[in-house]
Amino acid sequence: MASSTTTKVGRDLTEGPIFSTLLVFALPIILANVIQQLYGMVDLAVVGQFVGSVGTVGVNTGGEMADLMLPIGMGLGTAAQIYIAQLMGAKDHSRTKETVSTLLTFSTLLSIVLAIGIIIFTVPILNLLNCPEEAMGQASAYMIITTIGYPFIFGYNAVCGLLRGMGESKKPLFFIIVAACINIVADVLFVAVFRMEAAGTALATVLSQIGAFAASFYYLYQCRDKFDLKFDRSFLKMEPATLKVLIKLSVPQIARSLMVRFGLLYINANINAYGTEVSATNGVGNKLQKFLEVFMQGVDTASASMIGQNLGAKKTKRAGKVTWCTLAMTMSIAAVISVIGVLFGRQLFGIFSNDELVLAMGVVYMEFMVIYFFSSAFVGAFQAMVTGCGFVSLGFAIGLLDGVVCKIGLSILFLPLFNQASGIFAFFCSQIPDIVTQQVMQTDIGAIHNYGYLAYFLGIACSRIVPGLLCFGYFLSGKWKTRELVTKKK
Repeated sequence: MASSTTTKVGRDLTEGPIFSTLLVFALPIILANVIQQLYGMVDLAVVGQFVGSVGTVGVNTGGEMADLMLPIGMGLGTAAQIYIAQLMGAKDHSRTKETVSTLLTFSTLLSIVLAIGIIIFTVPILNLLNCPEEAMGQASAYMIITTIGYPFIFGYNAVCGLLRGMGESKKPLFFIIVAACINIVADVLFVAVFRMEAAGTALATVLSQIGAFAASFYYLYQCRDKFDLKFDRSFLKMEPATLKVLIKLSVPQIARSLMVRFGLLYINANINAYGTEVSATNGVGNKLQKFLEVFMQGVDTASASMIGQNLGAKKTKRAGKVTWCTLAMTMSIAAVISVIGVLFGRQLFGIFSNDELVLAMGVVYMEFMVIYFFSSAFVGAFQAMVTGCGFVSLGFAIGLLDGVVCKIGLSILFLPLFNQASGIFAFFCSQIPDIVTQQVMQTDIGAIHNYGYLAYFLGIACSRIVPGLLCFGYFLSGKWKTRELVTKKK
C-alpha cells in the first residue's frame, strides 16, 4: 500500500510558460496517437502484402463498425477528460474519485450491448456498405472477431480520458506501446505465418486492446488511493449525479463523431461501388489520412485539457493564449505533413499495396488531402476551446456540419464537375491511367461516370472548412469566458 499512497497522478497546467507546457504535455499524446495508428496500419500492410486487395477491402470494410464504435468509447473518455480537467482546475478532488467507478461501469455495460448488436446484424451491415462479394467472407470474420475487444477499448479510452483530464499524458503512451508490441507480433504470426487472413488481423487487434486495457487498469490499481478504487461490489456502481454529467457531456461528443463516421460510411459505400481497386485506394487513403492527422489531434487533445484546467481556475486570459499557441502548432504540423503527402504519396501507398492502379489513384488522393490537413489544423485549434469549456451543443453542430452537411453535401455537389472531367479538375483526372477508367466504367453505377469517385475524395477534403469558421467565430465572440462550467454545483 505504501507505493499507492505516494503515487502522484497528473500535473497542474495552469502555471508555467504556455507554449512549452502545452508542447511537453502534448508530445506523449502525439506519440501515443502515432503508435496507435501505426499498429492499425500494420494490420492493413500485412494483409495487403500477404492476402492482396481482397484482404485489404475485407479489413477496411469489416473494420467500419469498429471505427464507428470507437468514437463512442472516445466520447465517454472525452467527457471524463472535460469534467475532471475543470474539477482539477477548481481543486475539487472529492468528485474526481467518484467519477472512476461510474465511468468504467457504464462504459463496460454499453460496450457489451453494442458488441452483441453488431454480431447479430453483421451480414445486413456489410450489405448496406456495398461490400464486394469477393471480400464478404474476410469482412464478416474481421467484424465479428473485433467485437470481442469492444469492452477493452472502451475501458482503455475511459482510463486515458481520466488521466489526461488530470494532466497525465505519459502513462497512456506506455499503455499504447504495450498494445502496439502485441499487435505487431500477433499480426505477423497469425497472417504471415498461420495464413489466417483478415481473421488473423482481427485477432491481433483484439489481443492488443486487451493488453492496453490491462496495463491501464493496473496503473489505476497502483494509484487506487487517488481514485478510491476497491475491488468489491461497491466499485461496480454508478453515481447518478456523476453519470448525468458524463452523459450530458458525452452524448453530443458521441453524436458528433458518429455523424462524421456515418458521413464516411455513406461516402465509402458509394466508393465501394466503383470496384476493388478504387475501394482499396480509399481504404489505404483513409488509414494514411488518419495517421498524418494524429499529430494535430494530439495537440488539440492536450489543448482541451489545458484550457479546461485554466477555465476551472478562472484564468480565462491564459486559456485564450493556449488556443493561439495551439493554432501555431497545428498549422506548422499541417504544412509538414502536406509536403510529405504530396511528395511521397506513391511511396506511402506502396507500403500497403502492390497494385499499380491503387498507387496511381493514391497520388491524387493525397493531393486532395492537403485541403483537409490545413482545415483540420484550423478547426482543431479552436474546437479545443469549445471542448475545454464544455460547450457540447456547439460540438454537436460541428459534427452535423462536418459529418453530414459538408462531407455528403459537397461530394454530391462535386459529382457533376468530375463526371465531365473538365475545367480545374482536368489536371487531377489526367493523372489517372486509362486502365483505371476502363475498370470503373465496367461497374453498374448508372449515371455516375468514370471519375465520379474523385468527387467523394474532394468532398472529404473540404468538409472541415465551414466547421472551422464556426469554431473561430465562437472564439472571437469571447462567450467562452463567461460560460458556466460543468463542475458548478446546482
